[in-house]
Amino acid sequence: MKIFSSTDVLGVTPEQIESKTGTLGIPEFGTKFVRQMLEETKPSTFSELVQISGLSHGTDVWIGNANELIYNGTCELKDVIGCRDDIMVYLIYAGLEPSFAFKIMESVRKGKGLSEDMETEMRANDVPEWYISSCKKIKYMFPKAHATAYVLMAVRIAYFKVHHPILYYATYFTVRAGDFDLSAMIKGSQAVRKAMSDIREKGFEATAKDKGLHTVLELALEMLERGMKFQNIDLYRSSATEFLIEGNTLIPPFNAVDGLGTNAAKAIVEARAEGQFLSKEDLRKRAKLSKTIVETLDTMKCLEGLPDENQLSFFDFGV
Repeated sequence: MKIFSSTDVLGVTPEQIESKTGTLGIPEFGTKFVRQMLEETKPSTFSELVQISGLSHGTDVWIGNANELIYNGTCELKDVIGCRDDIMVYLIYAGLEPSFAFKIMESVRKGKGLSEDMETEMRANDVPEWYISSCKKIKYMFPKAHATAYVLMAVRIAYFKVHHPILYYATYFTVRAGDFDLSAMIKGSQAVRKAMSDIREKGFEATAKDKGLHTVLELALEMLERGMKFQNIDLYRSSATEFLIEGNTLIPPFNAVDGLGTNAAKAIVEARAEGQFLSKEDLRKRAKLSKTIVETLDTMKCLEGLPDENQLSFFDFGV
């Protein structure tokens, strides 16, 4: 649970990973918006995480509503309206007739607010004014069952991130990541920070690809700061599509190379199964790669030791 309120359990400081929580890469809790919510609320229980999930998926539920109530000390996180079910259950416990409590919940969660008779009945049962006001601001609310399912998934993944980190990062980069800057990731933390800074400096000119890459780099930085490393692409050991674990390091797959698609990656793996490559020319022909891809692999120093062509000179035979 500590991962949702600090970075301590990861063995790093907020400054090291540029985040005050350890939830980078955790579904539903890794975005900047939700991380800000975690920083403000510091949840310590599963039910509070469900509240945050509901609050983050609703419309006009958190900003200008629940966050102000918590900030002003009017109530605590556990007391605010997080999911649509909370309204009905709360009102039934307050003394309202169940079917009427359900009617109020449906009106609020659809963004229709409260009618005069609803407000009258709520006040007759001593429902606080802040609660009534909160209901009137809401435009859409998330169901608690959905929020609970999302949090269950998040907590399971958080377990692996804390206790089996290399397995977590291998899976994250294989399954969730789309764009990579392998050059920076291989060089280490400072290179990754520089790449992240370059993207942020683009401001509004940053593309969707840039933003996706920044998210991947955040996780790469965290992994590096936790003492793990990335190896370079290996012509004979890299997988086509999966990050492979070797000790405390990850071997990137071929399709993590910019411009090298999954089909080309699989072609390299299939070609090497037939035997070692004699040259860069042999690699290109057997795997049916473009010259550009071979040049990219060569620039990344993945083809060291391979001659350019198959052709041998008489000098190779001592003539």
